[in-house]
Amino acid sequence: MIQLNYRDSRPIYEQIKDSFRKLIVQGVMAADEKLPSVREMATKLTINPNTIQRAYRELEQEGYVYMVAGKGSFVAGVPKQDEKRKIELLKTFDSTVEELRFLGVTTEEMIKRLEKNGS
Repeated sequence: MIQLNYRDSRPIYEQIKDSFRKLIVQGVMAADEKLPSVREMATKLTINPNTIQRAYRELEQEGYVYMVAGKGSFVAGVPKQDEKRKIELLKTFDSTVEELRFLGVTTEEMIKRLEKNGS
């Protein structure tokens, strides 16, 4: 479900957070579905439980999960006001398009790639 890349420059908690966010946005994890416990995830990934706790806490702050005392963490769904993340991704997209154009990739090639990934 979640895989870590130790060569990635991002901190482990961010990789975990981004992985769960992606699963939620793609609909792989449904609203009200229980996330694995902190201890379970820490054991599975062989990392410190505090790292998992930080990822879960940030997901809660972003509106992707909610916590129930004594029960665990649950998927809240995709936040309706996730404009900040959308803006970040579009900036990254724009930067990537600019670099691809510099490397000689045509608009048609990019459109084909978008259409291929959109289906």
